[in-house]
Amino acid sequence: MQKIQILFPDPLMKRIRVHAERADLPVSEIVRRATEHWLDRLPDVAPRGLRVPAVNAGRCLVSAENLREVLYE
Repeated sequence: MQKIQILFPDPLMKRIRVHAERADLPVSEIVRRATEHWLDRLPDVAPRGLRVPAVNAGRCLVSAENLREVLYE
């Protein structure tokens, strides 16, 4: 098992603690179960890799040869 640190807003942490006390379980078990339940409900989708957004900004107004010069003006 691996250990991580998660920050919860105070109202959410209070709800988790109340539920843990009622179920007589540690908070860590409540978080594990909730995370597993949430992940089980997600569709199985293979990651598609990094997608870089593309923008059509029109034609280039500076030639590649002059680009460095223009950048430092």
